[in-house]
Amino acid sequence: MTNLQDIEQHWPAPQWNDITPVTVTGEVVLVANDHVVIPTNAGPLNISLYSDGMRIDSGPRAIGDYGMLAKEPERLPLQLSNETNRNIVRGGDFELELELEPLAFVLRKNGIVVQRSPRDSHFERRFRLPPFARIERGWLVSLDLQSNEPVYGLGEKWGRLDKRGQWLRSLNEDALGVNAERSYKNTPFAWSPRGWGSLVHTPSPVSHAVGFAPFSERAYVITIEDEALDFFLFAGANGAELLGSYTDLTGRAPVPPLWSLGLILSKAYYRTPEEVLEVAREVRRRGMPCDTITFDGRAWQDTETRFAFEWDPKRFDNPREVLAQLKDMDFRICVWEYPLISTRHPWFEELQSKGWLLTDAATGKAYRYSWETEAFGKVLTPLPDSGLLDFTHPEAYRFWRDQHRALFDLGVDMIKADFGEQITDDMRAFNGEHGHALHNVYTHLYNRCVYEGAESYSSAGPFLFSRSSWIGAQRYPSQWGGDPQADWGGMAANLRGGVAWGLSGGAYYATDIGGFYQDDRDPVLYVRWAQAAVFSAHMRLHGIGAREPWSYGSEAEAATFAALRLRYRLLPYLLATMQTAHATGLPVQRAMVLACPDERASWAFEDQFFFGSDILVAPCLDPDGSVEIYLPQGIWHRFPDGGAFEGGQTHQLHLALTQTAVFVRAGTSIPLGPEVQHTGELGGTARIIEYWRDGAFSPA
Repeated sequence: MTNLQDIEQHWPAPQWNDITPVTVTGEVVLVANDHVVIPTNAGPLNISLYSDGMRIDSGPRAIGDYGMLAKEPERLPLQLSNETNRNIVRGGDFELELELEPLAFVLRKNGIVVQRSPRDSHFERRFRLPPFARIERGWLVSLDLQSNEPVYGLGEKWGRLDKRGQWLRSLNEDALGVNAERSYKNTPFAWSPRGWGSLVHTPSPVSHAVGFAPFSERAYVITIEDEALDFFLFAGANGAELLGSYTDLTGRAPVPPLWSLGLILSKAYYRTPEEVLEVAREVRRRGMPCDTITFDGRAWQDTETRFAFEWDPKRFDNPREVLAQLKDMDFRICVWEYPLISTRHPWFEELQSKGWLLTDAATGKAYRYSWETEAFGKVLTPLPDSGLLDFTHPEAYRFWRDQHRALFDLGVDMIKADFGEQITDDMRAFNGEHGHALHNVYTHLYNRCVYEGAESYSSAGPFLFSRSSWIGAQRYPSQWGGDPQADWGGMAANLRGGVAWGLSGGAYYATDIGGFYQDDRDPVLYVRWAQAAVFSAHMRLHGIGAREPWSYGSEAEAATFAALRLRYRLLPYLLATMQTAHATGLPVQRAMVLACPDERASWAFEDQFFFGSDILVAPCLDPDGSVEIYLPQGIWHRFPDGGAFEGGQTHQLHLALTQTAVFVRAGTSIPLGPEVQHTGELGGTARIIEYWRDGAFSPA
């Protein structure tokens, strides 16, 4: 596990004497009328302008970029003016001023500064840290921060949404919780409501000192652990425009199938086919709205020999019959997978002989990954040594993708693609990549492979649940936030992680309702978590131990069922919100800074969020039912009871167990569908039967 010494080695502030500022060594030239080449002491750099901003790069990576971008931006025609110690590049609405010793810049759009090299100087020199530099492990880029300027994005992080003052690392890790900086879903994309966004286009780890005091209070200092530099700056009036630019470049989330928006029931884990069938019967007997049941890893795989797309023969002599019984009860089926193959399964030797597994750099043989045993307990028993599929090998990639056909033919509807964070520095891939650079992008390749399997073979429509993600992950939806502690802090952090992912281009997210580990059967926590999760893209009950509502008592069952009925009634609204996400890049759950860009007072309320454009939600994070909510300017009505509240101020509420702090601006109509037990009753469409407006209902 990481100790303090491991952490500290990554974030000591770079010292001027330890790094080499990038300096221009010759004449800046315009090439092919659409990009500028700058000769520097770190090699030639290319600069281009396009409709959304600027790009500076050192040329393509030797091994490639893994398709992280959905498209290449179209360069604008440029004009170049050479002057003493500076150059001016103009294209479209942009003007880029370049200084040469050292290399520094100011980017303007329509005469207004978008971003620039830091104005943070030092008593002994102009720049405290170089605007651009070569460092031991790659590159350093510094950007200017104004006083009190907030910065958002950088993936699924559990702390404050405003990253100002934080040091963060874009590195996918099996975080084993939601209590520290480590997280499963990262992207080196950040943005500011001042009007700029940045993306480091790399598969490698990236560190971010965002006004972080040991580096600089006034600068955003980015360190890139890659030999190649490829850096984008976006210009936009607000967060919505900047997310639009980022997702236009890296891809938008497709609209998922309607059935995926219903409840997903899961736990770690159903031990026998009889157990899962009995739970399914009880769900229907009690009238609990639910669409999908999950076979988690140990529920359908033999732990000693997983993963090989095989149903454990000791428990499943006829898996088709088990799935058919679930289908007869109108359930969709989700099954778990990960991209590791046990050394105890014949596949390990077979795939090793074909060169389809990642190798050990020291021996050239298939890498044997050993798990840390402290993460396992009585339920999650230790896993065997395993190899990892090499998704950079075209044949291995096709093999893994096509193995999903048998699952979908059997009746499986969706895949839960777990793990993928196990790449270590001493691994090597078929394409020549070393483990350090492969670590983050491995999950991008893994998710894409599984999603393509669903596209090719699923009759239910392609849908994927993944835990670990990198640049462009929104193209393979959806993601869930793994492994929260089953307490109030765990719920708060899990919800914040989803909102943070939305600020980073991830349109869809789900939490583990009830918490994953250390569950002490708190019915109030469970209900409040379920009520909050109603207003997320996807909704899943999951954790170690029973997660069925009745297992928490009759009062929790009744309150949770009421929340689930509301969830299903909101499906027309949710589906329309997802169509907006597909068209614009806006997430389903929107932080206040994204939803209210012109009302800065609201940005400080980071635990509340908008569900789509019209519904404001303040999750109850206190066991006594206390909630503080800030309502933006205007008149708001409590949803669904209709009580009116004045905006532009905070309100203190005390909620009964069945109550929520959910509001809609006066005069706004919310479409509602019928109460159903599953989406199959809707006939394939999110039917609208009535509208809610200011507390009153009217027929559609």
